[in-house]
Amino acid sequence: MTAEKDIDVLISEVGPRDGLQSVVATMPTTLKREWISALAGAGLKEIEVGSFVPPKLLPQMADVADVVAHALTLPGLFVTALTPNLRGAEAAFVAGVHKITLPVSVSEAHSLANVRKSHVQMIEEVQAVVNLRNTRYPGVQIEAGLSTAFGCSLQGTVPEDDVIRLAVIMAECGVDEVGLSDTAGMANPRQIRSIYPRLRSAIGADKAGSAHLHNTYGQGLANVVAALEVGVTTFDASQGGIGGCPYAPGATGNIVTEDLVFLLESMGLRTGVDLDRLMAAREILKKGLPNEPLYGYLPEAGVPKGFCYAGRNV
Repeated sequence: MTAEKDIDVLISEVGPRDGLQSVVATMPTTLKREWISALAGAGLKEIEVGSFVPPKLLPQMADVADVVAHALTLPGLFVTALTPNLRGAEAAFVAGVHKITLPVSVSEAHSLANVRKSHVQMIEEVQAVVNLRNTRYPGVQIEAGLSTAFGCSLQGTVPEDDVIRLAVIMAECGVDEVGLSDTAGMANPRQIRSIYPRLRSAIGADKAGSAHLHNTYGQGLANVVAALEVGVTTFDASQGGIGGCPYAPGATGNIVTEDLVFLLESMGLRTGVDLDRLMAAREILKKGLPNEPLYGYLPEAGVPKGFCYAGRNV
């Protein structure tokens, strides 16, 4: 999904997928529905509502088809899901999602740990998914999310040239967009400023997708500002900063949606998100995961008196 005319930056909420699949507890389906409804009601226009994986691997996602069905009833919501392979992609297509994201690791060590496929095997999988979409589900968008694009806790340094090379291959496979994921939270602003212009030059601005940033080393929002400076207008974030990757040792959660909205609106960039309603949605998350720590500076400090949204006052 591209940013709409009434917003400057699109925030894609990934908590219901990246967040919930990274914790041991399973949120009840009724509360997932309530949470997603509240997130959409707060103004979030794109939500990654789950992942299509075998329930024995991720019981937290066993109800994903039911969750998708509910999300599709919410007016104006662009519904996305993660699918690691052809089987998951087909299930997502059948469920009716608007977009799927295929995780394609730049680090082969991470690819083998995360999806148990080499680069060659994963490229073949992406091509198979694109072929299926083209023949039977032409309306669904496909994103290749390049994991470990800024460094890998298994491999170490990930050369920028490797990222661009794989992005070009993904574009040649026929995906609609290529996003970059800081899976291990190792990115810094210099890397961000360097790689996104190269990505747009290599595959075209229309295919250069979102920034999926983690906050492992506390640099998440600094990287957002750097990405804005080089033209990125779509960011993934997770309410309460929940999330991470079990196959990236030491990686912690995503950037916090609440803090991201506050940052962007403070900078005069319209997100379309209402902070009071977003904070109300956080209470549902707390109820669904009562023992899970949630993060964020804004929830602790509160919206300051006189805070001005981009284009309107509180």
